[in-house]
Amino acid sequence: MLVWMLRQVMAGKGIWTGAALQRLLKEKANYRISAPAISALLKNQPRHMKAETLDALCTALECTPNDLWVYIPPGTAKEAQ
Repeated sequence: MLVWMLRQVMAGKGIWTGAALQRLLKEKANYRISAPAISALLKNQPRHMKAETLDALCTALECTPNDLWVYIPPGTAKEAQ
């Protein structure tokens, strides 16, 4: 199972709001994303994502896709969380 870790990655960088993430994406990655799209990323695990969006998130947050998604094997204790 893949677990979406965007909020945790943001918190680790001191970014607490969607508006702050939106500004960071624009400043660091020259990527514009709507407020509803930011809200969707923060509230739900994405079912699919454009490579361009993933690249912008990684650039802005100085992370890798492995930081944003964590794989938890089926049947492990963390899966229930």
